[in-house]
Amino acid sequence: MSNKFDLEHYFFQDTSFDNLMKRRIQHVLLICSTYDAFIMEEDGRINETIFQEYVSLNLRYPPAFVQVHSASQAYAALENEKIDLVINMLSISDEDPFEVTRVIKRKYRHIPIVVLTPFSKEVSQRLSDQDMSDVDYVFSWLGNPSILLAIIKLIEDKMNTHYDVRQVGVQCILLVEDSVRYYSSYLPSMYRIIFEQSQAFMTEGLNEHQMMLRLRGRPKILLATNFEQAISLYEMYKNNMLGMISDVSFNRGNAKDKFAGIKLCQIVKSNDPYFPILLQSSDRSNERFAKEMKVKFAHKYSKTLLHELTDFIREYLAFGDFKILDPEELTEIGRAKDLQGLQDLIYQIPDMELKYHIDRNHFSKWLRARALFSLAHLFRQVDSRDFKNLDGVRNFLYDAIVRYRSDRGRGVIAKFDREKYNEYIIFSRVGEGSLGGKARGLAFVDNIIKRHNLIFKFPQIELTIPKTVVLTTEVFSEFMESNGLYDFALSCTNDSEILERFLEAKLSEETCIDLNKILQVITKPLAVRSSSLLEDSHYQPFAGIYSTYMIPNTGNDIVRQQMLVQSIKSVYASVYYQASKAYMAATSNVIDEEKMAIVLQEVCGSQEGDYFFPFMSGVARSVNFYPIAPEKAEDGVVNLAFGLGKTIVDGGISLRFSPKYPNKIIQLSTTEMVMRDTQKEFLAIDLTKETFTPMVDDSAQLVRIRTRDAVDLKTFRHAASTYVYQDDRIVDGIHDNGLKVITFNKVLQNNMFPLAKMVDEILKIGAREMGKSVEIEFAVNLNPETGQKTFNLLQIRPIVDNKENLDVKEENVQKHNCLVISNAALGNGVYEQIRDLVYVNPETFDASKSEEIALTIDTINKQMVANKRNYVLIGPGRWGSSDPWLGIPVKWSQISAAKVIVEAGMQNYQIEPSQGTHFFQNLTSFRVSYFTVNHFINQGYYDYWFLNEQKALFDDGLVRHIQFPTVMEILVDGKKNLGVISMPGMKSGGME
Repeated sequence: MSNKFDLEHYFFQDTSFDNLMKRRIQHVLLICSTYDAFIMEEDGRINETIFQEYVSLNLRYPPAFVQVHSASQAYAALENEKIDLVINMLSISDEDPFEVTRVIKRKYRHIPIVVLTPFSKEVSQRLSDQDMSDVDYVFSWLGNPSILLAIIKLIEDKMNTHYDVRQVGVQCILLVEDSVRYYSSYLPSMYRIIFEQSQAFMTEGLNEHQMMLRLRGRPKILLATNFEQAISLYEMYKNNMLGMISDVSFNRGNAKDKFAGIKLCQIVKSNDPYFPILLQSSDRSNERFAKEMKVKFAHKYSKTLLHELTDFIREYLAFGDFKILDPEELTEIGRAKDLQGLQDLIYQIPDMELKYHIDRNHFSKWLRARALFSLAHLFRQVDSRDFKNLDGVRNFLYDAIVRYRSDRGRGVIAKFDREKYNEYIIFSRVGEGSLGGKARGLAFVDNIIKRHNLIFKFPQIELTIPKTVVLTTEVFSEFMESNGLYDFALSCTNDSEILERFLEAKLSEETCIDLNKILQVITKPLAVRSSSLLEDSHYQPFAGIYSTYMIPNTGNDIVRQQMLVQSIKSVYASVYYQASKAYMAATSNVIDEEKMAIVLQEVCGSQEGDYFFPFMSGVARSVNFYPIAPEKAEDGVVNLAFGLGKTIVDGGISLRFSPKYPNKIIQLSTTEMVMRDTQKEFLAIDLTKETFTPMVDDSAQLVRIRTRDAVDLKTFRHAASTYVYQDDRIVDGIHDNGLKVITFNKVLQNNMFPLAKMVDEILKIGAREMGKSVEIEFAVNLNPETGQKTFNLLQIRPIVDNKENLDVKEENVQKHNCLVISNAALGNGVYEQIRDLVYVNPETFDASKSEEIALTIDTINKQMVANKRNYVLIGPGRWGSSDPWLGIPVKWSQISAAKVIVEAGMQNYQIEPSQGTHFFQNLTSFRVSYFTVNHFINQGYYDYWFLNEQKALFDDGLVRHIQFPTVMEILVDGKKNLGVISMPGMKSGGME
């Protein structure tokens, strides 16, 4: 197969349907006598007549008609109204109607003018005696109001054809006819066929908006009334022309040529021998020319002329179903009504028939007629000679349709239709309500992936979102109202009672039928996630308040549906749990304003034995509040875990690194830290459970697996390293002797998977798109059987907590109001309600007594924990150092109630700062800030003289514990690494 058909790197360009048909006829000036107006409208309401005509064809934007019955009224209307089209019926009596046309055209050159009049020999003679150069078209009124629609659409097609064809590839049909009587009869029928076809292909759209936009991609009709016009239009648009309907006798070179149509056909056929043509003539003898050129023929005097015209368009211009024909007998052996039908049919087409349709570009023509332009463009390039055999062609066609349908489903919120729902629809919604915050974020992620073409940007890796269906808030409201749950849920204070009552309630029959269809398509384990109106919203920090359930989706269909229904009800119940109500009150929200959508999401991962889990899960932020040089706050940070991401969300141990510096990980800097600070267990879905156990705890369906029990799992070998005790070192991979630890060295050090690069790019794009710092959730699957790599983006949300979006102005900080100022502060936020400060007195500090100091601080810390109080801890050297001469050798448990820790340098005790590395995992997990200051070398500020003057609760000469009567203002701007601790009861001025 030729390299030009490499689907792995082929990008199906989105068709910009919203840019099509930009120029429209919105206001029509109808110049006619009152009698003609009455005859046309039958009951005197032309706007209603044309509106009904539009509605019957499911068209939008019907134009408004302005009727005038005299020349003066016409001129006034053109002055005062925005007119797009003038229709003159030649029936006003106050002035010559042809002169009126000339006057209008001279003044309004850009407005098309159409003459519409009942035809007779007298009218024809009258027209032939006039200069008609100012008239764009002449039409015959035959008593059918659909002629008005045909006129309007013909003018709109003429205005939009050049752009729409050149930019997108919209198709055209060329009508060559000089008889006003006949083209006035043909055009309404042709447009009706086109619009009926459009109703069929609009179903290829995945939601109502897409469906309506696709109508703009319908084929256009081009009308030529002489040979030169026909040749010009054909040459201009021949690569986008479905076919031609032509008269035989019409003007050529300003003279009637009774064989002009034959000559036109010969030119067209010489360029494309398979081009569909219908010759129509009032002279039956011309049929022999049609047979010689192998084109269709229709007799103009035939009683079935319009039926023959309709049949030709449907059979030969790729309208209607795609018919697989026997090339010798031209008999039908199969048909497809839509793209899915064609995909299903591909492998059933015999070789001879497949070659017949490929060689004549029937597939691409049919696709273009249905406005599937990007796929049609690819199929137009297919030549059977580019493949080793026809099986290669067949495989390519099938794979291309699969890829196209999959790509088309990305970045689109499809309206769920149980008749059309399939594995290629990535994101769909059930109901007309809101998606909720979490689902909105997911839809935005999907849109970002598509707009930035990230799907296959990274070689051999698919970047996508999981297959997702959202039950909108409409489903929630119906469930609550039909089961009478609102009053009970708002008043009940027992979570278990709420859950029990919700489980007894019923989902609607329609919803249950939809869920059954979803389970037919999604067979992997499912995550049932909350997506409330407030959750993950731009200004509401609601993430993680409600429940998420993981179900194995195993067992028979009845069991699977029961699991899903129960988990949905359980998520609904979590809206009214006490923790949710308390949080709503704390954030000044009203619980009865909350509405819940549900996100049903295919879990990213693979099955290994009885477990299902992803290779990696992670949470990444575009801002890092604990950067260790050379890291910067804007470089971002990632927390990575083996197995399900609930490990991270619940605050378990994970691997923390900057995507800019994936080789620099504090947790892996010493063997001691590796053994202490790396993941000891992971979470997976237990596939052996065939029942869902509804519990307030949403982790009931999960199983915790110790890393030492995971050595036989195929994906574990790519995440693990081995601790070699004899050498006190860590080696990559799994080896027989030694403890297995999760380091992800193969990913982060050996670049088995470009995780850091991918996350870094996604964070940058996300922050740019949202205009603020963002947080993403992701999961990576490494299929142990196929080796296929998938990066699933699960969520994006702005970082909205006001405490996290501090902007401390250092130039405004008033030093005399401060205890500590640090330009090397790790952490972020505002610490409130802290009145306690414990510090090592610099004036009495003795490094030889560091261990004694540690024990004293331990005693104070225990009292603080017992009293549920937090404090600021200040001391010289490195906190947690194992060498007592370099700092106070405390363990984390001995300082666990400290919320801000300060390393304060001394004049005679200059120790290189640790930046909190001894406790880094704890600092980040518990959001403890870590300041570094050295007042004596102008690195920050520390007013210990003030502290020494204050009354102490405890003072043993080395350590002092002060409890102030008022709180200290503590500000940490993580983006600037600026930390400020004010004197009690004072303001630093940094936030002013």
